[in-house]
Amino acid sequence: MKSIQQLITFILIFIFLVGCQTHSGDLSGTKPVSSNDFFAAFPPIGLPITIVDTNINSFADTTVIGIKAMSQFIPDSILNHFHLNKKAIIHPVGSIQKLKEKYLLANFSYKNNTILGVFVFNEKNEFLAAKNLVQSKQNDGYVHSVYINKEPTFLISREKYSADKKLLYTRTGWVYNSGNAFMVAMNDGNEDELKNNTIINPIDTLPEKNKHSGNYAKNSKNFIAIRDGKTPKLYHFFIHFENKDNCNGELKGMMKMVGEDKAVYKEIGEPCSIEFTFKNNEITFKENGKCGNKRGIQCYFDDTYPKQKSHKIIKKKRT
Repeated sequence: MKSIQQLITFILIFIFLVGCQTHSGDLSGTKPVSSNDFFAAFPPIGLPITIVDTNINSFADTTVIGIKAMSQFIPDSILNHFHLNKKAIIHPVGSIQKLKEKYLLANFSYKNNTILGVFVFNEKNEFLAAKNLVQSKQNDGYVHSVYINKEPTFLISREKYSADKKLLYTRTGWVYNSGNAFMVAMNDGNEDELKNNTIINPIDTLPEKNKHSGNYAKNSKNFIAIRDGKTPKLYHFFIHFENKDNCNGELKGMMKMVGEDKAVYKEIGEPCSIEFTFKNNEITFKENGKCGNKRGIQCYFDDTYPKQKSHKIIKKKRT
């Protein structure tokens, strides 16, 4: 009975010592690191998993890996994208084992900034590819995250709410391919759509010091911007309008004052002509020539807009 207890004790001690030997290798990089010690430092990750920029450090192991140790398995040219600084501290986050590849995730931290990266190795523990996934400190107003499924696909996202409480988001799914590189597998988002729906004023940055310069608008979809020309009698203008019948018009040009409060737009060789009248802090514009190539068929440049206090109102998004 005693011999059996001694045998069990011996086996337990042996297992403990083997375990310690496996995980207690020197990972500082001051001397060669065995591949067994290096890869053992990355525990398996349960998938799926989501890592957000605000909790990126909570997923890391307490083990510290020296940059010199990492460079024994990953080229310096790749690590330079993650170093942040030569004093960066590297913590293993975990590993994903597939049939032909192994993915290692690690945090690179310096001061208050941390970058999470993924590194791919083949069956022979040879480096194949790498990609940065999420960063803790970007200060751009977005919440950044990465969602990793069992394939694995790395879905990198950024989200924020606009001033009018709309969720703006961009999501890109990345996968490793056989060409030893990460490729985009999917794109999703609404930011490009919203940007395409933004009315851009092309003369917005020009000076507006002269008498009639400024912005005149009914709302963000119906406005005219007027800016200083080369002389007090010349003004740059940009008109944009959208009416209820889904008839839109847009025109950029130069108007010339022909009286104290009247101006005209007329380009040589073009039939389009518009008359402008300034009165009571408003502008009235009326189409006198054919401007059909600048607007819809069933609508005209013909309206009155009040002058605005600030031209900042012009940059609005369409709904």
